[in-house]
Amino acid sequence: MFRTLRRRWYVLVLVAVLAGTGALQVLRPTRTYVSSAIVVLKPPVTGSQPNQLANLQPPLAAVSYAAVQQLESPAGADELRAAGVAGTYRLIPRNSGTSVTPRYLIPSLQVQAEHAEPAAANLAVLKVVEAYTKRITAMQAEQQIPEPARMSVTLLVPPTAVAQTGTKSRGLAGTALLAGVCGVAAALWTDQVVTRRNRRRRESADTGPESEAGAVAEARSRVPAAAAAR
Repeated sequence: MFRTLRRRWYVLVLVAVLAGTGALQVLRPTRTYVSSAIVVLKPPVTGSQPNQLANLQPPLAAVSYAAVQQLESPAGADELRAAGVAGTYRLIPRNSGTSVTPRYLIPSLQVQAEHAEPAAANLAVLKVVEAYTKRITAMQAEQQIPEPARMSVTLLVPPTAVAQTGTKSRGLAGTALLAGVCGVAAALWTDQVVTRRNRRRRESADTGPESEAGAVAEARSRVPAAAAAR
């Protein structure tokens, strides 16, 4: 295999150039910002429990999760796009269980948005929170719940954009590994193609004179036969 790689060194050079281009993208990635905010769905104030944050019951989490599912539906995505939410966004309910068996018991919601500009990322988060609040209000209005008895949405943590940074060493290691595998595979494949093509050329060159001599002999044998027939 090493002889093959030595013969097809130009393939390895080409792959190395492409890998170097990819490494530049790893070392100088496009800067993006991730904005995150936390909202909570609170129950109405009651005489027995004036502190709304101390009365966060699991049914509130169920209502909040229903609103999240509506926003994650195709109609909800269209609504957010119409509101001006561009780029990547995520709605992450507070999960008290696991990823396999989730349990939504606390009605808090983390909203994230990713954008090239920090201000745009913060604005996208606020628009998602606004759409979430409208969903909660609409759900209660459909049930004709009086306004004093309605649940409300409170922004606990305002949106804050943070520059997203990755691990450059891992990216470079992955690029080098991918370049090595692709380079070896491309060199071996190129060698097989070139070897097969050269073999065909040699075979055609070897059979060429013999076929020409056979054709001449056949033509000569036909001439006396034609003369005898006359």
